[in-house]
Amino acid sequence: MPDGQLLLEPPAPGEAITRLSGPARRHALRAKSGPVLSRGSIHSVERDGVVHLVSENYSYKSEAYYAILMQETQGRRVEPGTKAILDAFVVPVCLERARMDGIPVADYAISQSCIPAPAVIYGLNYFACTSHFEVLCDDESARELVRHVTNNGKYPFCSQRLEAGARIERAVSIFGNVSSTDPAMAGMAAGVWDSFCIPLVEIICIDGPCGLRLSSLCPVRYSRLTPAERDLLSAYLSGQVFL
Repeated sequence: MPDGQLLLEPPAPGEAITRLSGPARRHALRAKSGPVLSRGSIHSVERDGVVHLVSENYSYKSEAYYAILMQETQGRRVEPGTKAILDAFVVPVCLERARMDGIPVADYAISQSCIPAPAVIYGLNYFACTSHFEVLCDDESARELVRHVTNNGKYPFCSQRLEAGARIERAVSIFGNVSSTDPAMAGMAAGVWDSFCIPLVEIICIDGPCGLRLSSLCPVRYSRLTPAERDLLSAYLSGQVFL
C-alpha cells in the first residue's frame, strides 16, 4: 500500500451512514476527491473478483444494463446482474423476489379498475418508472389518477393499500447503507442489498401498524444525493472505503 493511502472497512450493510465512527466516519463523509458523479456516468468498484457497477439508471436497455450484460457474456462476475435489475424495477416482481428472500413487503394487487383509497399505485407498462407513483387520498380522486397511471385503461397498475396511520418512508441505499437512524430502515437496506446487490438505489417503504414493509425500489440521480450520501459513494468509488 502506498504511503499515505488509507483503505477503510465500510459500515456493515444496514448500518446508518450517520453511525460511522472514528477514521471511517471522518474519511467517508469528507471524501471530496474521487470520480466525478456527473449525470449518466457509470462507475465500477472491484472487490474479490467481483465488479460492482454504479449507475443512476439500471433500466432495461440503458447504458448500464448493456455494460452489465457485456460483463456477463464475457464470463465475468458482476453485480448487480441483469436478472436482479430486471426484477428490481417491476414492482410486483420486486416484491415477490424480496418476499422469497425474507424481506417484509407491502400487500399488493394488480388491477385495471378503480380501487378504494387510501392506496399507493404504480404503473405497469414499458414506460413506467417506479419513482413515479401516485398516492390515492380519497375515492373522488382515484378515478382520475388511475386513468393517468394506466393511460386511460390501456395498462394495468399495481396497488398497495395504505392502512390507517400508515406513511411512506424513503431512503437512499449506498452499498446497503442508509443515512436513516431508524434501525428498521437500516435492516431493510441490508436485506435489499443481500437480495439485489444494487450499489445505488432508493428504497420506498410503507410504515404502518404491521411495521416497515417494502413498497418498491427506485433509481437515484446523483444530483439528489445529500452531501453525506455523495461523499460516502465517492469514498467507495475512490477506494477510500472498500467492500
